[in-house]
Amino acid sequence: MRPTRCFVAAVLTAVLAGFSAAPALAADAEAGADLATQCSACHGAAGISTGKNFPNLAAQKAGYIETQLKAFRAGDRSNELMNAIAASLPDSDIENLAAHFASLPGADPGATAANLSGLDGMAPSFPADFEEAFKRYQRIDFEGRKQVRFYSANATALAAAKAGGAFPAGAYLLVEIFEAQVDADGKLLLGADGQLVVGERAAFTAMEKQAGWGQAVPDILRNDDWRYAVFSVEGEHRAGLNEGPCLACHKPLTDSDYTFTYETLREFAEAN
Repeated sequence: MRPTRCFVAAVLTAVLAGFSAAPALAADAEAGADLATQCSACHGAAGISTGKNFPNLAAQKAGYIETQLKAFRAGDRSNELMNAIAASLPDSDIENLAAHFASLPGADPGATAANLSGLDGMAPSFPADFEEAFKRYQRIDFEGRKQVRFYSANATALAAAKAGGAFPAGAYLLVEIFEAQVDADGKLLLGADGQLVVGERAAFTAMEKQAGWGQAVPDILRNDDWRYAVFSVEGEHRAGLNEGPCLACHKPLTDSDYTFTYETLREFAEAN
């Protein structure tokens, strides 16, 4: 063999040996399936979402899912929950998740799935004594929804906010939702104070913290030991509730122990 050919053959042998020694790692769809169990409250057990606000991921192209997760991780795409979740995912997890969802059969556009995560809003019980045992600390008018909401806290939550720390087990925050009054043309009525006129009570929402409650919630959605519920005006649990959206919405609020109104509650507690 001529020297030039020997040199080329040696180079090719070395290159091929290098590829054999360090093969490219393929994405592991099975490992992705294990990870995806934590995504099921929102994206469904089979990649078909549990609500209209969450995209179906089943049969989506793996490359697209990878690109979006990496964009969330880098902050190039903005969504507080997904930014927080993606920030903890290494490339290998992203690739495995993408491979898993890409391997699943798709569904009709707009399809949703039943929530099989067990996050059904049944953990908090309705506080029948809320009118005596809770104190209202904030009112917010939601003109777009034609609602007035009153935010209340029990003594445990008030004491914790006054001390300026995280909420302990037993803390309970309740929201009373009222319809705003409208005129014959459906226009919102305003009182002498410029606020919406309160109409009939429509529902309650609640968040309660009890020791160990967070153990039933996937890590990527866990709000410490807080759990959420929606109640009718009679104090009955709303059937079919999925806590996933509630947990997802509050998830980024780690600095205020997963509450939107901590500072207002603290100021109220200090003044009262």
